[in-house]
Amino acid sequence: MGGFNLQELMSQAKRQYEVLQKKMEETIVEASSGGGSVTVKMDGKKQVLNIQIDPEVVKAGDLEMLQDLVAAAVNAAGKKIDESMQSTMGGMLGGMGLPGL
Repeated sequence: MGGFNLQELMSQAKRQYEVLQKKMEETIVEASSGGGSVTVKMDGKKQVLNIQIDPEVVKAGDLEMLQDLVAAAVNAAGKKIDESMQSTMGGMLGGMGLPGL
């Protein structure tokens, strides 16, 4: 039979998964909205680590706008994490030598 070793492939996949888990723990992104009025820091597991809100936004008293800015910043951070993980996984799968990847 050819050079297809399922056990080796599974072992390699497990190692790659462990590397990905570690990268998720180490990855931290920051995203903002409203020209920096709201900034969110998030880790690779999409856990919000910190939210900073410019006091001037609070003073404006527009609660709905503040809520929208927080949601936009959180969503932007989540998108950055998705892009980072997709890039990492693409590189890992390409390195496994699987046909078509």
